[in-house]
Amino acid sequence: MLTLVIGNKNYSSWSLRPYLVLETFGIAFDEVRILLDTPHFQEDVARWAPNRRVPALHDDGLVIWDSLAICEYINERYLDGRGWPVDVAARAQARSAAAEMHSGFGALRAQMPMNMRRTPDKYCWDDAAARDAARIQAMWRELREAHGQGGPFLCGAFSIVDAMYAPVVSRFLSYGVPMDDNARAFADAIQSLPAWNRWRDAAFAEVEYLVDTEHFRA
Repeated sequence: MLTLVIGNKNYSSWSLRPYLVLETFGIAFDEVRILLDTPHFQEDVARWAPNRRVPALHDDGLVIWDSLAICEYINERYLDGRGWPVDVAARAQARSAAAEMHSGFGALRAQMPMNMRRTPDKYCWDDAAARDAARIQAMWRELREAHGQGGPFLCGAFSIVDAMYAPVVSRFLSYGVPMDDNARAFADAIQSLPAWNRWRDAAFAEVEYLVDTEHFRA
């Protein structure tokens, strides 16, 4: 049995990504949750992940860490490539978008840490975060226009690129980021996933609260 090691569901965006891939594609796995920002977090996570971060995936003695690496492993080992679009061009651009999420958008991630219980208020972000939000929505439009036929997700059917941007949907909703019609349609598609709703319900049921989430860059 696969074991996915995650953080708090309310806060851990990187944990949400492989969870959505596993759940949406119907791959059975066990779940281990390690609370973030506790005095014993480093000690607890060290037993599961060599980089002492979540998420990590365990598969019969093999440990894979980092969200994107986990998703790629799932795709190769359990999905026979179905985790990415079939079309070569769509697959290449989906991977480009996923990699851009993986390495970029630092201002948005820093100023809008994931907090699924949060509701929009008068909080303001700076121009750098606004540029990140604009770039993300432009990318979503480009993917939908080029490859979105056949389904409501970025390249039609659900794939890894959608999981990579699902936490951005949460951020946009929680902080009240203005979305164009295409972005709202994608947000609706993500929120229609049973896996998203299971995660969100569990996040709302968590009793742990972080007083200050600004330092989480997940």
